[in-house]
Amino acid sequence: MKATARAHPNIAFIKYWGNRDDALKIPANGSISMNLDGMYTETTVQWGSERDTLVLNGEHTSGPALERVIRHLDAIRRAVQISSRAVVETHNNFPMGVGIASSASSFAALTLAAVSAAGFSLTEAAISAIARLGSGSAARSIPDGFVEWHQGYDHETSFAQTFASRDHWRLIDVIAVVSSEHKKTGSEAGHTTAGTSPLQAARVSDAQRRLNICREALLSRNFTTLADVVELDSNMMHAVMMTSNPRLLYWLPASLSVMLAVQKWRRDGLNVCYTLDAGPNVHCICTEEDSETVATLLQQIPTILEVRKAAPGQGAHLLG
Repeated sequence: MKATARAHPNIAFIKYWGNRDDALKIPANGSISMNLDGMYTETTVQWGSERDTLVLNGEHTSGPALERVIRHLDAIRRAVQISSRAVVETHNNFPMGVGIASSASSFAALTLAAVSAAGFSLTEAAISAIARLGSGSAARSIPDGFVEWHQGYDHETSFAQTFASRDHWRLIDVIAVVSSEHKKTGSEAGHTTAGTSPLQAARVSDAQRRLNICREALLSRNFTTLADVVELDSNMMHAVMMTSNPRLLYWLPASLSVMLAVQKWRRDGLNVCYTLDAGPNVHCICTEEDSETVATLLQQIPTILEVRKAAPGQGAHLLG
């Protein structure tokens, strides 16, 4: 009763922020994302232990991290109707808690490994829905390539699915890492306060229009349209964060410098746009032919600690 799974983080082009149902993590609106190749969480789950334990990046871990894993294991136990406890060993090859969707890849890998170790073979939609219970955006790391998470109205109908394969369009996410500090307020807490912003209702009411524009731009490989809606959606999410109670200010001065530079580069003819998740690091989405130029330009900005590149990635999958 043991299995190992690997899952990739994802970058959302149309964002998830705020829930219709906090307990089930049913989102206030649907979202669209791309899995990120080269960065991953790898998780091994072995059922049959005396208690649930977590080994995170080689260290036995307790406290909130273990408690969150136990809550998710409880959800999996209910879903597949088992009572065993589990040893969970997991590691990431990229920074956690800095706006590169570590919780998405972590709970996607945990879900697939745990379900498989228990001897169950569920549909991709069912695994996506279960992963959502651990971290909403984990639903999007289960399918392959370019993914849409359907808002849904209950547990079974809120899941993600592929609408274009990772080979459909060779977009590259060139990530400008401006901070490796773990953020003080995580996404899970932020989702619960989104409704305190007077801007959230307007963001949600316009979400379906932005989803339709983004999906069509991706399917038709129209970068100009994609860039416009991706930057708009990112700005709208952060406007909600900045006006919620408590205020969430994820941008750093270095973040804004990159965003302004990206807009200039696009005016100068490069196919590049920016988007930020719940963190200060800037995801510069560009076409493959412009990715090396974008990476080189980013490396010349002194406030950037590291530049990472990721092509469209595969969905969660079992190893061995």
